[in-house]
Amino acid sequence: MKKIIVTLFFILFLAATNSALAQPQIQNSSVQNFPDEFYKAEVINALDAGKTEDGQSAQRVEVEILNGAEKGKKVLIEQGTAVSIAENQKVEKGSKIIITKTYDGEGNPTYYINDTYRLTGVFIIAAIFFALAAFFGRKKGIASILGLVFSILVLIKFVIPQIVEGHNPLLISLIGAFIIAVISIYLAHGFNKKSTIALVSTLITLGIAAGLSIIFISLSKLTGIGTEEAFYLQMNLEFLNAKGFLLGGIIIGVLGVLDDVTTAQVATIYEIHDANPNLNFSQLYKKGISVGKEHIASLVNTLALAYAGASFPILILFAIDKNLPLWVNLNNEYVIEEIIRTLVGSTALIFAVPIATFLAVRSVQKKSLHR
Repeated sequence: MKKIIVTLFFILFLAATNSALAQPQIQNSSVQNFPDEFYKAEVINALDAGKTEDGQSAQRVEVEILNGAEKGKKVLIEQGTAVSIAENQKVEKGSKIIITKTYDGEGNPTYYINDTYRLTGVFIIAAIFFALAAFFGRKKGIASILGLVFSILVLIKFVIPQIVEGHNPLLISLIGAFIIAVISIYLAHGFNKKSTIALVSTLITLGIAAGLSIIFISLSKLTGIGTEEAFYLQMNLEFLNAKGFLLGGIIIGVLGVLDDVTTAQVATIYEIHDANPNLNFSQLYKKGISVGKEHIASLVNTLALAYAGASFPILILFAIDKNLPLWVNLNNEYVIEEIIRTLVGSTALIFAVPIATFLAVRSVQKKSLHR
């Protein structure tokens, strides 16, 4: 089993490495035979060009392209003339940006500033996180990082491509969640009895969560296109099962908190048993459930706040909209989706505690009998 899991990990890792996108990235534009080109660039000089006729801010920006076929080329870009920009969208000398080279119908090129280049800062932040995880977590910290990398690879190399190809989103998400759970739990916690019990508990609860998601979404009459992103996908991928896509997203989200509950609960049972091997099944189960209740109380609140934080801009937008009553805003499909996500996740956590506790107690009791 161990060899199979390690082999699968390296296969996916190599596949991801070999398929890294070359620079510059090409994206089809609306004009056939003239694809847009994207480049990383550095601002050499940025001059304030005053205001346009309609009073908007404008800039005259000289940039040097840093990658691709046009590396080293200097380009002058007028920013704010065609599309208005706010003051905070102005660039400064030394800034790293992404520029787009686009063509008109006759093939004449035009450059414009697409976005700020943020990946360098993200890589630094990620490096700090990985260093801290490795320093404080030691081997387990490194293993958890590998589990995280593998989870991301499964999502971008299996789950998302399969859904885009038209396969059932719920089924694909369940398969992906199964693979992620197996690898992440064993990598982070080792190949042992406790990890196996936590994994089984996670998978059982995941199945319950899938059933709950179907029931909750049906009862709340959700269509799966409550967000602009989902609506856009539905328009561009007509075969996409929007409701299934929503279900799959809920399953992946639930998995993120389930392994925390199950591994912690199993470890708790083993620690209690090691401290007092004389406890019978009922006594050990009650003590485990007592600890689990505290875990549920904290994680349910954490889960609700995590979803609320992710939806903060929308919540504020609803709060300042005085034209609609509160109950109408609450009835909005996007809001209901977030409520359902929270309720499914919280309900799954509640189920996970007794399931993990029961299996762990049963395991340690059998272990005691064989001594």
